[in-house]
Amino acid sequence: MTSREIGVAIGLPEPLGAHLRGWRARFGDPAARLIVPHVTLLGPTIVDESDVETVVRHLARAAAAVPPFTLRLAGTETFLPVSPVVYLAVVAGATRCGALAAAVRTGPLDVPVRFPYHPHVTLAQNVPRGALEVARERFAEFDAALDIVSFGLFRRDARGWAMSHEFALGRCPDPVGPATGHPGVPTAAPA
Repeated sequence: MTSREIGVAIGLPEPLGAHLRGWRARFGDPAARLIVPHVTLLGPTIVDESDVETVVRHLARAAAAVPPFTLRLAGTETFLPVSPVVYLAVVAGATRCGALAAAVRTGPLDVPVRFPYHPHVTLAQNVPRGALEVARERFAEFDAALDIVSFGLFRRDARGWAMSHEFALGRCPDPVGPATGHPGVPTAAPA
């Protein structure tokens, strides 16, 4: 059987996504070119290729169970000393992210996780301590609100991660189709 590495996330819309991706690259984070800035719902997970359609149907049902919501990102925090990560804090919408992650992580995606769920948007990871501090300071006053209306199933290939399916929140789970764009619509410009 062929396996596939997948992840499930709320991708941040453009132009915010490109802005954050550019800064993540400036901080020296090699993951900057691999995936759009996002809030993870399910981290990298290996599934059999034959199970992907089951996963897609499951994600459509999970999306239908959670209505659209506002996500507000403000300021920075870190996972130090446990993990070398600086991230944008989710200050509104964390409960909805948690409900969505819990719905996603059932059925065919009921897999063990290393850490308790904590919604965030990574700014810098696995970079020198000085770069982590620069990221933390540079985005300390950041503030943006986004209307979250969908999330995506991402697949990893040789070029990185790309969304393969997008799931609308709070809607009947059928039909499900290929991704049409980045989830979320900004309601306020980032500061």
